[in-house]
Parts: sequence; structure tokens; C-alpha cells
Amino acid sequence: MKLVRYGQPGKEKPGLIDALGLLRDLSAVVPDISPAQLSDAVLAKLRKLNPERLPLVRGKPRLGMPLSGVSKFIAIGLNYADHAAEAKMPLPAEPIVFMKAISCLSGPSDPVMLPKGSIKSDWEVELGVVIGTRACHVSQKDALNHVAGYCTVNDLSEREYQLHRGGTWDKGKGCDTFGPIGPWLVTRDEVPNPQKLALWLDVNGQRMQTGSTKTMVFNVAKIVSYVSQFMTLMPGDIIATGTPPGVGMGMQPPVYLKKGDVMTLGIEGLGEQRQVVVPFKKS
Repeated sequence: MKLVRYGQPGKEKPGLIDALGLLRDLSAVVPDISPAQLSDAVLAKLRKLNPERLPLVRGKPRLGMPLSGVSKFIAIGLNYADHAAEAKMPLPAEPIVFMKAISCLSGPSDPVMLPKGSIKSDWEVELGVVIGTRACHVSQKDALNHVAGYCTVNDLSEREYQLHRGGTWDKGKGCDTFGPIGPWLVTRDEVPNPQKLALWLDVNGQRMQTGSTKTMVFNVAKIVSYVSQFMTLMPGDIIATGTPPGVGMGMQPPVYLKKGDVMTLGIEGLGEQRQVVVPFKKS
């Protein structure tokens, strides 16, 4: 299934995308796409629905991030060998784990706002893993059973904040609008092998990133198992699993986002995003 949330910010309704790519309303079936709807039991019930009997949503409403109630937004750094090389950083012996503030979460086509004073804002297309059932010290063999589904993530990063302002990477990762998710959450039954997905990202129509999850240093099962050794993963938690090469920081000379730039990105089977870069505006 492809689960979505549509409508204006803060007023999103649950929905799904049917086999013809049409948006169907799920409001009469579930109150939202939230942690409570991500268990295997609830997803199995939703799978039994006949989409043709659900109300058709006409027009092209805004799609919000495809789930609400996220408690943790976790990310994995330098998880593609060729990206580590372009960043001139050593390949990690264990997964690099950092956090993105949940306040950075946004819809797949919402504007991306440059942080105040930003000079090195950058893009990163990533496979997002959404946890469906509580995971604490799970084995690699069992790890994927705790996954509800997958989504496209743009792990935007302010490189000066991240690398040159001291402390951890988190400073450059959690800026407002720096976590577009979606357009939809694809349940794991439709992604039999998360290590065979193509990823891409364009800026202003120019291809910047091309990659495949098959080249990850640590695969999804390893990541879920590893992170669960350090924190309990809860339903609705999102893990961004790293980016392939082609980020702005790795260009010669480096290229960073500016007002008016347009990013388009996608992952095979998981949908596409489009964001326009806008200047900082205090909320």
C-alpha cells in the first residue's frame, strides 16, 4: 500500500494511492496515519480494503508527510562508500548515528527554507525506514519485521553548522524544513528487498545524485538492529539511511543551495519530491 496524508498543514487527512495512482480518502476507516496505524495487524486490515469503494479525492491537494506522531528522526552518516570518499572522511567501522529534530519534518513538496545566515545548505536523497513495532535489542534476522514501510527523504544539511561550528552534526541537520518526507509511505510488503532501490536527485533540472541502496555500507537490517541497541525504536520513528555521492559539498568547487533553486528527487517505487528553496523567514 501507498499511504498518504493530504490537506493543508495541521489539517491533513489519511488516504491511500490506488492501483491507478488515484488518491482515495481513508477518513472513514482510520483517524490518521499515525503510530497506532503502523502495526502489522492494522496494516493487514487496511490491505483488505477495496480502494474502489473509498471516496475519490479530486483535484491535486497538498500532500503532507505521510505519517504523524513521529517521536524520533534518526539518521545514519557516511553510509555509502563513494559518498564518504567525496566528503574526504574515512569509512566508518560502525554506523554513524545522529538525530534530526522532529521540528524539521515537512511535506514532500513544501518549500525548503534556508536557515538564517546560511552559506552552505546542501541536499541528500535518502531511503527512509519507518518503524512499525517497538524494537529494542533486535537481531539483524528479525529487524525488518519491525519495519512498517519505506519512504523518500531529503536529509538537508547546513554544512557550516554541521562541520565547522563545533559539537555534533545535529546543528546542521535539524533546521526548519530540513526533513521533507514522502510523498507516501510504502508498506514493506511492496518493498521485498530494500537493498535494490535506485535513488536520484536533480537541482534545477541537472542530475546531481545517482545511486542504489545496494551500495550501502550497512544495510537496512543492520541499521535497525544496531540503532535498537542504543535506543528503543518506537512505531512512527523514522531512520534516514545515508546518501549516495553527488552532494553539493563534494563538487569541485562546492555548490550550495540558494533562493529559487528547485530540487526534485525520488527513489524507485517510493515516489518523488519537489521543493523550491526560499529565504529565511522567522515563524
